Amino acid sequence: MAPIPNAPEQPDDSTESYVGLDAHDAERRARAHGWTTVRSLPPGTIITLEFVAGRINFEVDGDTVRRCWTG
Repeated sequence: MAPIPNAPEQPDDSTESYVGLDAHDAERRARAHGWTTVRSLPPGTIITLEFVAGRINFEVDGDTVRRCWTG
């Protein structure tokens, strides 16, 4: 049987610090802090709930991050 792979660690970053930022600035900051995937979604978007290590999600209304979560 193949070994179970080790998931990469999440960047040590506070998701709350992104709320209220401009979406473009938030994306640049997230990439600078080590997030490998940055996903911006409009409010109410239907998404799957799989967890992806290294991904940060932004709910963006207009040009402003309203909500932020990992995975």
